[in-house]
Amino acid sequence: MSHALHLTRRFFGALWPGPPRARELDWVADVLHPDEYILFRRLPNHDQRHLIRVARRVQSTLAQTEHADDTRWLAAALLHDVGKHDARLGPYGRAVATICGRLGGPEMPYAWSGQRGFTRRVGLYLRHGELGSDMIRLAHGREEAALWSEAHNRHDLPERLGFPQAVVDALLDADG
Repeated sequence: MSHALHLTRRFFGALWPGPPRARELDWVADVLHPDEYILFRRLPNHDQRHLIRVARRVQSTLAQTEHADDTRWLAAALLHDVGKHDARLGPYGRAVATICGRLGGPEMPYAWSGQRGFTRRVGLYLRHGELGSDMIRLAHGREEAALWSEAHNRHDLPERLGFPQAVVDALLDADG
């Protein structure tokens, strides 16, 4: 699926406010450690639904591999966007942030996250991977989840993490 189509689907999906199904939240609670689960539940409903979809795709892709029962990879899928929490941006703000990120260059998020107001929130949103990595580590979450959070939006990193290639492919494909 093209990146633009993926972002369009995410945008319209984010407009629906409903929570994930109770059985899905029970599954997440079984996969994540208690402090990881707290991070997950802080996210808005639309992010939780997205992360569950990504994790279920990873689970399906890895089902017939040696990695099938390893919850580290499901935790990475369920936590990779937890850094979006502190930006407090809704769907429209995130759309603006995504456009700004495409136009602003690699240093812009760092400069903007040092500002105030909406500009700061856009900077934080664009840095959600690295910020989420810190949040996961502070919560004593799994290192694989922290590494994936930091790497998932950077095209130069995922293959250098030391993860099995099947896992990297599953995580990248599932998130779209």
